[in-house]
Amino acid sequence: MPSKPFTRALTIAGSDSGGGAGIQADLKTFAALGAYGTSVITAVTAQNTQGVQAVHPVPADIVAAQCQSVFSDIRIDAVKIGMLPDTATISAVAAALRKYNNAFVVLDPVLAASSGEKLAQEDTVEALCNELLPLADLVTPNISELAALTGNSPAGNEDEMLAQGRQLMEKGAVAVLLKGGHWEHSKEARDWLLVADHQPQCFRNGRIDTRNTHGTGCTLAAAIAALRPQRGNLSTAVSAAKTYLHGAIEAGLGWRIGKGRGPLAHFWRHYRD
Repeated sequence: MPSKPFTRALTIAGSDSGGGAGIQADLKTFAALGAYGTSVITAVTAQNTQGVQAVHPVPADIVAAQCQSVFSDIRIDAVKIGMLPDTATISAVAAALRKYNNAFVVLDPVLAASSGEKLAQEDTVEALCNELLPLADLVTPNISELAALTGNSPAGNEDEMLAQGRQLMEKGAVAVLLKGGHWEHSKEARDWLLVADHQPQCFRNGRIDTRNTHGTGCTLAAAIAALRPQRGNLSTAVSAAKTYLHGAIEAGLGWRIGKGRGPLAHFWRHYRD
């Protein structure tokens, strides 16, 4: 038995029927990293490795009821927030976090699927910045999400990305993890952690040539949420999460699940040759 209680983590996100991203990826990640996973479903998507075919938001009052059920009964150590389809849902989640504010919160601002389909309404960006940004301990945008949150065009290089990250800090973010995995010309996947009153910290991993990258953003954010209460330090948790993500991508290299961009091998540490 562990010497102290293991992490109890909550994912607030959309369901991916193909199992590669969203709620499904988050719960797999929690389990793989020794955390007990709970969930609040914000939307049901018809989705597979080739894209998103349909999105059905869960009514905000049902989202609020799910939050109430989990928070009122289970001690939640960490929350990972993903897809929030509309402003009513954002308000419901923000109200729950303000009422139960003891958890470490990771906000992964999912605005569109990697295949291009919009997963949130146009007015959600302002609501995210106003209501959830001040409540999050870490925000994990990719390049396109960072541009949307700061009102800029997508960064063309790391200097522009870092400048936009600082703009997000000025908007009220406590810490920002800038995901640079989309720099296709680079041989490395380089992410930058910005924390107030600290120098930016770069996390490097070798780039893996694979199409099986569906759910990488969800997985990284969920891994940080699971690991931060265990490691006690944000930088250490991000480093461990990056190592876990790299292993999950590498282990899934040979997977042939679906006809498009396949998922990660979330339980790679448990596999045997």
